Amino acid sequence: MPETSQIRSAPDHVNGVGVLSLVSTAGENRPSRTEDAQLIRAAQQGNTAAFEQLVQRYDRAILRLTTHLTGSEEDGQDIYQEAFLRAYIHLARFRFECSFYTWIYRIATNLCLDHLRRKRTRAVELTITYSPDGQEQKLLDRIPDHSVSASPERNLARRVLREHIARALSNLSPRERMVFELKHYQGLQLRSVAVILNTTEGTVKNTLFRATHKLRVQLAGLR
Repeated sequence: MPETSQIRSAPDHVNGVGVLSLVSTAGENRPSRTEDAQLIRAAQQGNTAAFEQLVQRYDRAILRLTTHLTGSEEDGQDIYQEAFLRAYIHLARFRFECSFYTWIYRIATNLCLDHLRRKRTRAVELTITYSPDGQEQKLLDRIPDHSVSASPERNLARRVLREHIARALSNLSPRERMVFELKHYQGLQLRSVAVILNTTEGTVKNTLFRATHKLRVQLAGLR
């Protein structure tokens, strides 16, 4: 059963809008591991079409992940391509100890972690991207509000709140942000996050607690 996780338990509200309820999630809905294994074995024997099928199974999920975590369509695309390139290069070493899904997520998240650490050092804004016509856009502005109660005033409040949340997220450590976003934006279970980040579920829980606490402290003044 796929898990779709949203932060619905947070008590903080601003103008009637849940502070941490604006996160949209992708959930865990993945292709068959058995079918993946067949494609991997074929690709390991030189069948490039089989590897292309693997890419097609996960390309949208990985691109969504890298674009969101980097806050940039260009950086997200670069990391997405690098992730699948590394997977192709090292596929012969794949030993079926985990699913291809977990493996490619691990490659992509490690690349994103490296990227976030470099950006944190340079103190570059994480939330700006550009449309095809060169206009600046906020990634979080793209999360639509389809609720019945949506109104221009409410949408403005949500947009302002998203900007505050984006700034608060950028103040987390790279690993705190990674855990928080894998859980609440990608909708992954904590045990899946632990496997992807090659750590324990307990460590992930502690990191998620710290990240959530920091966000609530930074957003407390918006009540």
